[in-house]
Amino acid sequence: MAAKKPSPKQETTQTETYAIVETSGKQFWLQANRYYDLDRCNAEINDVLTIKNVLLIKDEKGLKLGKPYVKDAKVEIKVLEHRRGPKIIVYKMRPKKKTRRKNGHRQELTRVLVQSITVGSKTKKAKETKEPKTTTNKVESDLS
Repeated sequence: MAAKKPSPKQETTQTETYAIVETSGKQFWLQANRYYDLDRCNAEINDVLTIKNVLLIKDEKGLKLGKPYVKDAKVEIKVLEHRRGPKIIVYKMRPKKKTRRKNGHRQELTRVLVQSITVGSKTKKAKETKEPKTTTNKVESDLS
């Protein structure tokens, strides 16, 4: 049998970089140069924010999974605009009781653009020499 060539679609998905981050109590799958609607954040338009709660990163080097977060990983996002989501109607009714309640909700959102997904720092710190450990027991007493 001849070996199959991977289709062009499979090749592009292998080289794409993405990150799964945790922000505002939710997890988001983010890719570079795409925009997303997150919960409203206190930032001005054109501000650049950094998300350090990165759970997983997939890049050309491979897959990195955090325990719970990936060490030295960050995602930089730029605030594009503040907006509101679609209106949701909540209608509650108790049958045979003449009780009806109609309520509406629009979620406050912030549209952001993912600028970069990076892992590791460019400036590496020099390793410190290990000194022998000395154990000291400190005992505190409450004399009040």
